[in-house]
Amino acid sequence: MAVEGAMASQLEERYDERIAGVLSCYDRVVVTGTLPSVCYAEGMTRFLFANAIRIFDYPEFALKLRDRVRQRAASLASEAGIEIEHVAKNHVRKETVVAKVLETRGEHPGLVHVISAMEACDAYQPWHDKTTHKNFVRPDSGKCLHYYFYFIDADLGLVYLRVPTWAPFRLHFYCNGHSWLARRLTTEGIDFTMADNAFARIADWPRAQELADGFSPDRLHAVLDRYAAMCCPVLDVFGQTYHWSLMQVEYSTDLAFRSPVTLGPLYEQLIRESVLSVKAEQIATFLGRQITPQLAQELGSQFSTRIEGTCIKHRFGSASIKMYDKFGCVLRIETTTNDVSFFKHHRKVEHRDGPPTRAIAPVRKTIYSLIDLREILLACNRRYLAHLSALDDFSAGVRALDRLTKPRNIEGKTVKGVNFFDPVDNALLHALQNPKINIAGLRRADLAPLLDELSPSRLSRQLHRLREIGVIKKVAGTYRYYLTKIGRAATAALCRVTQSLIIPALA
Repeated sequence: MAVEGAMASQLEERYDERIAGVLSCYDRVVVTGTLPSVCYAEGMTRFLFANAIRIFDYPEFALKLRDRVRQRAASLASEAGIEIEHVAKNHVRKETVVAKVLETRGEHPGLVHVISAMEACDAYQPWHDKTTHKNFVRPDSGKCLHYYFYFIDADLGLVYLRVPTWAPFRLHFYCNGHSWLARRLTTEGIDFTMADNAFARIADWPRAQELADGFSPDRLHAVLDRYAAMCCPVLDVFGQTYHWSLMQVEYSTDLAFRSPVTLGPLYEQLIRESVLSVKAEQIATFLGRQITPQLAQELGSQFSTRIEGTCIKHRFGSASIKMYDKFGCVLRIETTTNDVSFFKHHRKVEHRDGPPTRAIAPVRKTIYSLIDLREILLACNRRYLAHLSALDDFSAGVRALDRLTKPRNIEGKTVKGVNFFDPVDNALLHALQNPKINIAGLRRADLAPLLDELSPSRLSRQLHRLREIGVIKKVAGTYRYYLTKIGRAATAALCRVTQSLIIPALA
C-alpha cells in the first residue's frame, strides 16, 4: 500500500500548488433488497405450503399484496401533499423530473416525489408437473407497476427506493456518498462549495477525508430497513426483514484544481494519451487482476476503451475505471463495479464441511463489504493515477534525457547511461513498464520471463545500474523495486517515441 500511495501521489505533487485538495469517497451506491426465504421459487413454494395456500391460488395471493403496496403509495403521497406521477416513456429521465420538483420544493427532509412506471420484474408461475404430479411455482418474468419513492434523507441526502407491486418484491435503493458527506461537513461546520456531486472547495480537506472514510454500513442498514418498512408493507406477511446486498458501487478520487486554466489543457492531454496507451493488460492491473489463460477469451469481448462525451472509460468484465472532469475544475478517477465479487481479498471463508478458514476469496455482496471495498477501489484509482503520472507531462522525460543518457561517475566507477536504441536497454525499459509493478513492485524473478536474453547475474547487474542512475528505487527491507519519478518519465518517453514516431515513420 505504501508503494501504491507513493506512486499515486506523483500527479498531485507535480501540480501541488495548483491543486486545492484531493478527496476519495463513495459516489453512487445501489443496493438490492430481497426477502431471503421467498426470493427464489422453491422458497416461495415452501412458504405457500406452510401457510396452507394452494399453489394455483398464488396469483390471488399476490394480487392482495399488490393492492397493499398501491394503497401505501397513495397514502404516503397524500400525506406529503403530492400526486403520483406516471412515466410511460423510456426517454423521460426520472432524475430530471425530480430535479424540477426540488427547484420549487427545496432540500428539507421528507418525501419529495413518487413516480410510477411499468417495468420488468421477477415473478413466479404456478405449475403442475405431469411426471411427478406435484404442484409448485417456477420462476417467470414479466412487467408490473413499480413505484419510485424519492426522499431527502436527513443523513444521506437525495435517495430513492424502487418498489415493485408484484412478489417477490425485490427492492432497489440508491444513495450518493458525496451527498452524505456534504451533510456531515455541514454538521461539523466545515465550509465547502459543490459542483453537482463534486467538491470544488472544502475548508478542511484532511477532515473531510476522515469523514468520508467513516461511511457506516450499520447506519445505512438502519436507513434501508426504515424505508423498506415504510414503502413496502409486506414484511408482516412473510415474517422476515430484507437482506441487503450491493448491486452497483462507484468510488471516486477527485483532484480539485484551483483554476480551470490548469486542468483544461492537462485533461485534454490525459484523454488523448490514455486512448492511445492503455492496453487490456493494464486495465486488468488497474483493477487488481492479472491476465491468465482463463481470461484470454473474456478479454476479446469484455475489454473496451471509449470516450463518452468528455469521459474516457475502460471496461473489463463487470468492472470499469473512468476519468472525466467536473465543470472544468475537478479531475475525477472513478472505479465502478456491477458485481463486487469481481474483486478478491483476504477474508474469513465459511465452509459447508469443516471450520472456517482465512483465504483469498471474492468480496461478499453484503452491504458490510463497503468497509473492505473502500480500500480495494481506492487502490484501483491510485494505480490509474500512477499511470496518468507518466502520461500527463512528457516534457519531464525530455528534461531528464540528458541526465539518463550520459555516463555518470559513482564512487570512482563509470556507470553508463540509458541507450534507448540499445536492444538490451530497450527490452529492459519495456519490461519495467509492465503494469504489474503498480500492484506490488517488481523483483528480478518477475522480470526474468520477460528478458530471456539476460542471464540472472547480468539482470542483477542491470538492475543495480538502473538503481544507480535513478531509474528504479528499492523498497526498504525488501527485494522489490519500483520506478522512480524520472524512471516513469523515461519509460513513457520511450513508449511515445516508439509508438508515435518510429513505428508510424517506418510504416
